[in-house]
Amino acid sequence: MLCSDSSLIELQSRSDSEYISHSRTVLITDRKGWVSGNSDQGLWIYQARLLSRYLWTLDGKTPQLSAFSCVRQNSSLGYYIAAPKNWKRTEPKDRDAAQQSIELRVSRTLGAGLTEEVAVTNYTQISTVVELALEVASDFASPSAESGADRVPGTMKQKWAEVGEGEWELCFDYRARHWYSHQGDRGIARFHRGVRLRLKANVTPKYRNGKISLGIRLAPRQSWRCSVHATALMEGDEWSPVDGSPWSSPVTTTEKEDAFPADATQLTSPGSPTFPALVLSTLARSQKDLFALRLVDLDSRDEEGRAWIPAGGLPAYVGLFGRDCLASGWQAALLSTAMMRGSLSELPKTQGQKIDDWRDEQPGRFVHELHTDPRAVLNYNPHARYYGGVTASIYYPVVVSAVWHWTGNKQLVRRYVKPALEGLDWADKYLRDESGFYRYRKRSNQGERNQGWKDSDDAIVNADGSQAKHPLGTCEMQAFVYASKMHLSEVLWWLGDPETARRLFREAGELKERFNDFFWMENVGYLGMAIDAKKRLVRSIASDPGHCLASGIVDQRLATGLAERLMQPDMFSGWGIRTLSAEHPAFNPFSYHRGSVWPVENAVFVLAFARYGLHNKMQTLARAMFETAEIFKYHRLPEVFAGHQRDGEHPFPGMYPRANWPQAWSASAPFTVMQALLGIFPYAPLNVLLLDPHLPEWLPEFTVQNMRIGKATVSLRFRLNEDGRTNYEVIELRGKLHLVRQPSPWSLTADLGERVRDAVSSLLPLAA
Repeated sequence: MLCSDSSLIELQSRSDSEYISHSRTVLITDRKGWVSGNSDQGLWIYQARLLSRYLWTLDGKTPQLSAFSCVRQNSSLGYYIAAPKNWKRTEPKDRDAAQQSIELRVSRTLGAGLTEEVAVTNYTQISTVVELALEVASDFASPSAESGADRVPGTMKQKWAEVGEGEWELCFDYRARHWYSHQGDRGIARFHRGVRLRLKANVTPKYRNGKISLGIRLAPRQSWRCSVHATALMEGDEWSPVDGSPWSSPVTTTEKEDAFPADATQLTSPGSPTFPALVLSTLARSQKDLFALRLVDLDSRDEEGRAWIPAGGLPAYVGLFGRDCLASGWQAALLSTAMMRGSLSELPKTQGQKIDDWRDEQPGRFVHELHTDPRAVLNYNPHARYYGGVTASIYYPVVVSAVWHWTGNKQLVRRYVKPALEGLDWADKYLRDESGFYRYRKRSNQGERNQGWKDSDDAIVNADGSQAKHPLGTCEMQAFVYASKMHLSEVLWWLGDPETARRLFREAGELKERFNDFFWMENVGYLGMAIDAKKRLVRSIASDPGHCLASGIVDQRLATGLAERLMQPDMFSGWGIRTLSAEHPAFNPFSYHRGSVWPVENAVFVLAFARYGLHNKMQTLARAMFETAEIFKYHRLPEVFAGHQRDGEHPFPGMYPRANWPQAWSASAPFTVMQALLGIFPYAPLNVLLLDPHLPEWLPEFTVQNMRIGKATVSLRFRLNEDGRTNYEVIELRGKLHLVRQPSPWSLTADLGERVRDAVSSLLPLAA
């Protein structure tokens, strides 16, 4: 590791807050564990803030923090202390809370709502009376990037009542309606939600002005307990997303969190105090984060088993994002196909059916995002169902192909073909112009200006730093269309539709030829960023061409030069490849897409290097990604971080202030990296697994267990030999599967003789 073992660096995204989550429920607090009414703090369910203030006090004051931490992704624990009011009766009359302690212990767990267990313990040697109070408020706000929360007009009612022996309820009920008219989209939208707080205690509480108060008498060493359960109300009814779940049996959150990974591929390496341990820790954290992001109300089953969809990220993207769930599922395919299958099944349900300019909707277009917050539901903006992104529609077929390669299940894949073709037809009709390239343009007056993967308003810039004019077609858009048509043509050939397969294959080839002629900049040995409104090349040096390298649209004769340019110091920071060259006039290391580093695309670049046989670059970038994970708390990669150069003046990078953490496609990124290092290319239709492993010195041994390909399950051990060659051995094989040692079909380093030799050696009885 380049980081010293004595390093104290530990970064955290959104470092002024802590948050726990379960599915669509998120609790954001300050670092002490309280919801004090600032910024985006609160209990959020379905993207509405049900509790905007939530904190306990002792004798009218906030107690001193002793320790607070998240325990699991859905739970936290806090210890707080205060001196008793009658501290003068103690010996030696000490008001130091650490010496004369009344302890408040608050344990929280999230599920469909919030469950809180509260304990107050008297650790003094005197009897005392403590006034315990819960300050609580609700505003039913929507998330806001600028202010943290944004409330819309509505009517709020609250009710306090005793509902049973030792039980009291405080209910907030919020209703709103909105007459809207946007670009021909008009009507009345209604919103009705609430939150119910149920307090269980053996002391009668009082409620007044947003405060629930309880008087507690405590003898020395005595403890007193109560509990609070907060439940969301949707249209007046209690929300319980687990009801009706198609999963096999009702189990607790903890059991489900632990149970699912047993169905997935297991990744191990011999114990080590250095890099292998870091790799395993990063992979383990990523696997847990992916499942913690699961939207339980979208769980499903198909012929291959369980299927599910992750939210975009925490704390801001708790909903379905079309491109995000497709990309994260594809990147985590080494683990399981469950996320891909869940996404492929769910997205067609909201595929565009009509022309609605306000929502940027057209027939066949896949949804960009589905939001459930008050502003979206009431149609103040189009984001309850918004289509203003192109990536989901032109990437869906790639994921269909990946499921085909991993499962070989014709019945399963056949149902994805129609929506995949409709998405490509949309792109051909609404994006492709007379030049043969694909360009986007927003139609909604409240829509996203940039609709490629880099969707911030200022992401696409000319070489002089000015904003590129619309309509725009980024280079990776062309690459995604190319890859989708190539991959889907193969699937259609297997499914008995050779006519459509030939058409898509021909169109992909024609696009590739046009692309390399237009986008390649011979003077710098690199691809241009985009084609602009006047069909001119945007000549900025940016990360977008890395996706082109991964897709296969780049001519092989150009691949090595492109890869070299990607890894130059102005692009490669030492932690990862920047979104924009550090030498560009518009470079800003803190920006969202003009110089920052995104783990999601860096993992794709690792795979791109592997596919072309550029193993040194593959290993360098892979190492940088794991070293990035090392400097973050929990070894959890963030959504994005700043593009500072890694050097003596910058021992760690800065942070993008609103980065999500965890983020689904950052959590999935390490699995793509491992698939690249191990050279795993499944082809279940022929019961074949192609292997081209190239382990680096910092990871000399690695084991993959329970990897499912078609109907077979295989466990493999990979070892780096002294001669630099990585061998593998089969530990266990169940079912029919042919293992063939073969460089990637795109490799620039393998000649015909090497391919024949490796293929023959793979068939020998003791092949390794």
